[in-house]
Amino acid sequence: MKTPHILIVDDEPNIVMSLEFLMRKNGYQVGIARNGTEALAAIDQTPYDLVLLDIMMPDVDGLEVCRQLRQRPDRTSTKVIFLSAKSREADVAKGYAVGADLYIPKPFSTRQLMEKVRELLTTPAAA
Repeated sequence: MKTPHILIVDDEPNIVMSLEFLMRKNGYQVGIARNGTEALAAIDQTPYDLVLLDIMMPDVDGLEVCRQLRQRPDRTSTKVIFLSAKSREADVAKGYAVGADLYIPKPFSTRQLMEKVRELLTTPAAA
């Protein structure tokens, strides 16, 4: 069983640092992108198991990153969790509409996030 690989995409350095620490502490491999453009480049190079994705970012937003990821036949098993300060119902619906597996409003509990990450990574991808 290989170590799951997680991509953290956020333009706030503090969030990136704490998420990276949390994921590594829990035994995951971690990649980091500070904006949508970097995220798409990283996804091109690495088949991540899970992407933790912020929505509001300069350049390409998280919704567009998710949309492009979902159009790739070679990345169908990649799980996407949106972590966003946008918590209105319409925003959440938009997140699921572009293909998110989960939408967690900020601020979130790291314990709850870890549970969800574990859950998603142990669920076999729908064939």
